Amino acid sequence: MLTRTDAGSQSERPGVVHGEMMTEGWTLINAQLRAFAPFVRDELRITTPDSERIASAIAREFGELSHADISGLVDDDVIPAGDRLDELKAFQSWMDVANDSQQHPGIVRAQVITQNYVCFVYLGDALFKALRKTMPSGSVTKKCTKFLADNPVRAFRNAVAHANWHYLPDFSGLEYWSRKGSDHTTPMSRFEVQQMELGFWQMLAGAVAYVAYTKIEEHNQ
Repeated sequence: MLTRTDAGSQSERPGVVHGEMMTEGWTLINAQLRAFAPFVRDELRITTPDSERIASAIAREFGELSHADISGLVDDDVIPAGDRLDELKAFQSWMDVANDSQQHPGIVRAQVITQNYVCFVYLGDALFKALRKTMPSGSVTKKCTKFLADNPVRAFRNAVAHANWHYLPDFSGLEYWSRKGSDHTTPMSRFEVQQMELGFWQMLAGAVAYVAYTKIEEHNQ
């Protein structure tokens, strides 16, 4: 959600995996992602039936991974998956508290900053890059992590990490700058993301991470 510091509360909420959805299995997460069906179809190129049950598809694909593949994900991370999952749950708990705070504009803007960091910088570095390498081509998880690791989401991640973003004048979205590639001699390009699309990016990142860390932790037990 985007709002002026002097604006009143607004009814829409950030696109996240709500706390109650983290305790009800994949059905509720699937349902929340279905609200973004046009993005799933057009941006991720995921068709039915998987487009109707993204979280379930990711969980199924983790069940098809070899022991060596999952162990590789565990071994490549210096932080235990259980600790990552705890942090994700703690962050979502804070989001739920903030969402119940009558949408004070200052809290909303703090949500925007922390949510974008967690969804794109923290999870991007901790999980999405590794998943993109591990998951088989054509899988739902591969398509999701590729989307989250490529432009324009990659550019947004870099803009958040390097403080190169701000609100659009009407607070309908964010304007940000980043280099399109890894060549630091090239000039930065301007990007823009509207609130609805950013909500999809955030929801997708949270859903992928929650399912992935849950399945990795199950493997570890």
